[in-house]
Amino acid sequence: MSPIPPLDLTQQYQAIGSDINQAVLDVLASGQYIKGPPVGQFETRFAHYIGTSDCLACNSGTDALFLALRALEIGPGDEVITSPFTFIATAETISAVGATPVFVDVEAETFNLDLEQVASAITPRTKAIVPVHLFGQPVNMTRLMAIAKAHDLFVVEDCAQAVGAQWNGQTVGSIGDAGCFSFYPTKNLGAYGDGGAVTTNRPDLAAKMRILSDHGRTDTYYHETIGINSRLDSIQAAILLVKLQRLNQWTVQRRQVAERYSDWLSKVPGIAVPKPIAGGYSVWHQYTIRVLAASPDPATSARDRLRQALREQDIIAMVYYPIPLNQQPAYQEHADRPTPVAQDLASQVLSLPMFPELTAEQQMRVVRGIKNGLQAL
Repeated sequence: MSPIPPLDLTQQYQAIGSDINQAVLDVLASGQYIKGPPVGQFETRFAHYIGTSDCLACNSGTDALFLALRALEIGPGDEVITSPFTFIATAETISAVGATPVFVDVEAETFNLDLEQVASAITPRTKAIVPVHLFGQPVNMTRLMAIAKAHDLFVVEDCAQAVGAQWNGQTVGSIGDAGCFSFYPTKNLGAYGDGGAVTTNRPDLAAKMRILSDHGRTDTYYHETIGINSRLDSIQAAILLVKLQRLNQWTVQRRQVAERYSDWLSKVPGIAVPKPIAGGYSVWHQYTIRVLAASPDPATSARDRLRQALREQDIIAMVYYPIPLNQQPAYQEHADRPTPVAQDLASQVLSLPMFPELTAEQQMRVVRGIKNGLQAL
């Protein structure tokens, strides 16, 4: 019996390989490998997909966050509220512009920012909020934007895992001042290397980010400010153009996979399945359960024991994220800030295999593996 991986990009390539190959060959033949036509075409089409006036393609999701924060003139002395339960890029870009991340706890059901606590964390130094639409599940942007408006704060959406997700019919990345996307290969819309983009409905912000991403220059050898070198190359843009056409189809398939998981796992004792909130349209970058069963060995969590049991059945599940950011050595000065839900989730969450081509038969194997693993605890 073949192993079930957490993600299988080979099946996707088998389906679209001929189109990908042709797109890459066209770029190679053009000789325009940096800032070639596919880059501008992708920016236009991606902005249309998200529903914004502007899009800047860049080197990575990390750079997207950095450019947005820089363009909003967030820096030393400023505080930026964000989640401790996410990849470090969210916080490290806040630190990279000289600001201070303020970690606010998350909700156990959605894994996203606890908006009640966001409001209470605002101080005179708070300049912005960076909500993370984690695992493809959108934050309640109606409430968050109301909080931001009441306190005159910027909102930079971290959409790295949520391309195509919606809140009340509006696509994430079009709601705040800027939306930041990653095209890392494992993302729902992934390049064949690094890539990212920032979307915005503010032309002034788009113009500033474009300058910052190109060494701060407004002309060939005229540098208005200190910038960075961050661009999406033509080959990756061409690949993303091919894949963008299929993104909605893949999202529908992911939602079908998630629905089957929820149907089959919702009544299994010892775990909690993710529950999308009303108004949200999740794109299920991950399908992440919480393992709530008791472990017979206090030194090893039930989650880790279940993960090992699945591995022994050739089912690979992943853990995102085992250490909250405010507990990381890099942020030890924030360790005293209480984030008990994030701390609990770090030892409970388990992301099951999730990709559009995952079959019902494979999912049933995963479900049986979970039941077997829980019985063996």
